[in-house]
Amino acid sequence: MPNKTIYVSDADLALFQRAQEIVGGNLSAAIVRALRRMVEAEDALQDGFDEITVSVGAGKGRRQRFFGVLLAEWARSTKDRVEQFHVYRSRTGKYVLHTERSAEAHWSAGADGTATGLRKYFSSNQQWGTTPPIATLDILDTLDDLRARVPDELFDLVSIADEQPSVEDLDI
Repeated sequence: MPNKTIYVSDADLALFQRAQEIVGGNLSAAIVRALRRMVEAEDALQDGFDEITVSVGAGKGRRQRFFGVLLAEWARSTKDRVEQFHVYRSRTGKYVLHTERSAEAHWSAGADGTATGLRKYFSSNQQWGTTPPIATLDILDTLDDLRARVPDELFDLVSIADEQPSVEDLDI
């Protein structure tokens, strides 16, 4: 394996030491990992993709990141919840569906939970609860796979956007 010499300024020495700790003592592995991430990011940006970071899971959840381009988004609500859908095309041509659902409220009134009309609002026996907000990320291979997962209106928007070329060369 060829040797490469890297000169590190005194000001950057702590950064290199911390990187080495993170990867378990192998500084070469830390450098390769950082360079691989940098090259991947730059190539994606030059190809017209954006770096997308989304939250996934219940509550604040965890964060997931990928390179893609937004094709369409859609939102809808009920009396209890809001749903937001974002559909992206990934660098590999797959469809990425990010769905966010707000906290959902459950409410009933009356001693047995069946009061209706004005009695529901003025009952002294009210019960309620909520579920946490939740977000999911699904990776789908084809438009047909996506169709079953999204509202018809959003699918129509994605179909139109998907017909557009990623890059259009103009002879101007």
